[in-house]
Amino acid sequence: MDIATILGIGVGAVLVVGTVLITEGFKGLLPFLNYEAFLIVVGLTACALFVNYPISQVMGLMKVVKKVLTSAGEETGEIVSTFVNLARKARAEGFLALDTDVRNLRNDFLKRGVQLVVDGSDKEFIQNMMETELGFIKERHKIGQEMFNALGTYAPAFGIIGTVLGMILMLSSIEDVSAVPRRMALALAAAFFGLSLGYLIFLPIAGKLRRRSEEELLVKEIIIRGVLLLHSGASPMIMESNLKAYLEPAKRMALTPAGRPEAPAAPAGGGAGGTGTA
Repeated sequence: MDIATILGIGVGAVLVVGTVLITEGFKGLLPFLNYEAFLIVVGLTACALFVNYPISQVMGLMKVVKKVLTSAGEETGEIVSTFVNLARKARAEGFLALDTDVRNLRNDFLKRGVQLVVDGSDKEFIQNMMETELGFIKERHKIGQEMFNALGTYAPAFGIIGTVLGMILMLSSIEDVSAVPRRMALALAAAFFGLSLGYLIFLPIAGKLRRRSEEELLVKEIIIRGVLLLHSGASPMIMESNLKAYLEPAKRMALTPAGRPEAPAAPAGGGAGGTGTA
């Protein structure tokens, strides 16, 4: 569960409601209970989305929302350590010995890449296969980002349209001038809903999707590099030094002890050159 996204939206809503309650009390919430304005903004925004995108992509929008709220980024340091261990075992026992390790890998992209190495596929074939899949992943991510950017553009615009529509209806049938402020507040509620949805929910989610995409693509680039190094028979030390270039300095330092074999214990009874006797 992504607490940051839920916390940001929740705290933002609480701040708005709290400000209204502090200023006007519970009666201040009444102008916002305008279901007509809310339906105009949400309904027209959804209709515009169906006009702009195929229905199959629109219906998959909930999967994108679920990914934003639930998915967590993969630990890049763990992937580097995995490749170092695979390289160490491959040099000692050969590629076929990695078959058991492949079945235990949780990352499907990593599993497919290492399996190609175990199967003896050509390096160019492996690179083309993995980079092609990476390209399709980029396109899928781009669609989700574009859809939420579109929602963030449509919602404020339809909020203004809802406000204009409410003012037209108000001015065309007004009888009591004293009722103008109240009806104006109700008309402006559409603009409030549209701007709030656009700038508190839709556009921030589009930004979160962009960050998640960048993180996932970085992980897959590390995997491609690691698979190609594994195929070339690189030593564990070379594997570690190459893949650590993708990591942040703090993660590089944290990885150093795990990425290398443990030093042999010093012999008991004295240091080098000593006899161990008095």
